[in-house]
Amino acid sequence: MPRISYLDFSADDPDRAVNFYSNVFGWQINKWDGPKEYWEIKTGESNEPGIDGGLSKREKIGEWTTPFINIPSIDQYIGKIESNGGKIIEPKTAIPSIGYTLLFKDTESNTIGLFEENKEAK
Repeated sequence: MPRISYLDFSADDPDRAVNFYSNVFGWQINKWDGPKEYWEIKTGESNEPGIDGGLSKREKIGEWTTPFINIPSIDQYIGKIESNGGKIIEPKTAIPSIGYTLLFKDTESNTIGLFEENKEAK
C-alpha cells in the first residue's frame, strides 16, 4: 500500500526557514547538490518513526507543505486520480538520477505529490 514518505516545505526565505527548523527541532538540514536550489531535511534517525523532507523557495502563492506518497509507477496512478475527481496540476517531472514526481489536487483541493523512484530518470 502506498504511504506518505516525504514532506516538501516551501518558504519565502529558505535561509530563515532552515534556521527556524534546525534551531527549534534540531533537524539536520543540508543544501542539496542538484539542479535546483533545495535543502534536504533529516528529522531523525532512520530506525525511528517519522518522515524526512525537503525545503525550497516558495514559487507560487498558496504553496505550503506538500506530502509525497511513494508509488511504484506514476503512470499507473494518473488515471486513478482523474477518474476519482482529482486534478493533475504538475505533470510527471524527472529528477535526474533520482526518480519522477507529479503534483495533483484531491477532491478537497489539497495538493499532494507522488514520487516514483527511478535511478535512470532523465
